[in-house]
Amino acid sequence: MIEIKVPTVGESISEVTLLKWVKNDGNYVERDEVIAELESEKATFEVNAEQAGLLKTIAKEGDTLTIGSVLASIDDKAEKPAGSSEPSGASEEKVEPQGANDRQPGKAGQPATNNQQPASQAQSNPVSNDVKATPVASAIIADKKVDPASITPSGVGGKIMKHDVLDALSQPGKKAFEGQQLFSRNERREKMTNLRKTISRRLVEAKNTTAMLTTFNEVDMSAIMDIRKQHKESFTKTHGVNLGFMSFFAKACAIALSEWPAVNAYLDSDSIIYHDYADISIAVSTPRGLTVPVIRNVESLSMADIERKVVELAGKAKDSKLTTEDLQGGTFTITNGGVFGSLMSTPIINIPQSAILGMHKIQERPMVENGQVVVKPMMYVALSYDHRIIDGRESVSFLVRVKELLENPELLLFGKDPVKTLLEL
Repeated sequence: MIEIKVPTVGESISEVTLLKWVKNDGNYVERDEVIAELESEKATFEVNAEQAGLLKTIAKEGDTLTIGSVLASIDDKAEKPAGSSEPSGASEEKVEPQGANDRQPGKAGQPATNNQQPASQAQSNPVSNDVKATPVASAIIADKKVDPASITPSGVGGKIMKHDVLDALSQPGKKAFEGQQLFSRNERREKMTNLRKTISRRLVEAKNTTAMLTTFNEVDMSAIMDIRKQHKESFTKTHGVNLGFMSFFAKACAIALSEWPAVNAYLDSDSIIYHDYADISIAVSTPRGLTVPVIRNVESLSMADIERKVVELAGKAKDSKLTTEDLQGGTFTITNGGVFGSLMSTPIINIPQSAILGMHKIQERPMVENGQVVVKPMMYVALSYDHRIIDGRESVSFLVRVKELLENPELLLFGKDPVKTLLEL
């Protein structure tokens, strides 16, 4: 019998939370197969089987475990089930949950189900295939032009029944929370995850230990949007990644950080640590909370390199695969509230860093240009900074420089005007 213990994941981490069992109690597992996912205060990580055998789970999902405590055991003397050519549980992973076929009808290789609608009914169904509803309910929805999102389903697997639609029609403008009835007073208590605890502690620490101020400006995004429109397809074809806005902002910030080193520094006791490189943290929202993975040496990367790194880190964050190394360090942070529709905000510093740039929604606004009112795609940008290190002149000048670089993307080549560079002016 082999004991599987909680591994050491960092010098400062003493406990973790068991997020979920990937393999169930009694499953036969192969060596190095993932059996569980754990979450520390910094990241999530996987636990692998040290030997092949029969799994006996000890801890439960949601348990808080100390480093070195026993997570499970494996009976390495147990025989592999006869006729099993793949790890136990593989067949379970292929079975779709009830209603999955209703969500993705017509998917290639999708098995048929006993409760599948006849072809004639499926063809006459006037409601989007993404909506799970009985034929009668879907017909009423289409006829009365009811928004399916306003209907509280009561059928198995979240299916909309006829009486659900009739209830919605009789009570227009009223919609209960998901899974609740109208006039519900239900409350839920959930334990904070280690990641959420860390986010909470760091945000409060940032507010209480820094002299934080925010300065604002606005950027005309016309030039960048024109570049993306003109070169987006060829960029994707050449580099295998989309050309987004983040690479422009990261590159502009890297140049501005080199010119205003205090914005790229942080306090260490009675000393100031300056960095002659730009390790830029990118704020990424995940279902478990906000994470800030780091793109290292942005000043040395190409636009395509930055975009690849953004996609890689965002994917790892979404799948909870970020490592401690992905999250450590960082000399400056960029956060984009614009993807959620934010027009303006004051981002909180990601300590121990001294500054953070907030991007926001691009919105067409009337602007005066050469005495004429013209419509421009504008974005408000905000720089929150620690006034203990960064003076007003430095913070405002940094943000003005970022604005200049973004409105004139050709400056990103050298950090200077190409014509002046050519003429050595």
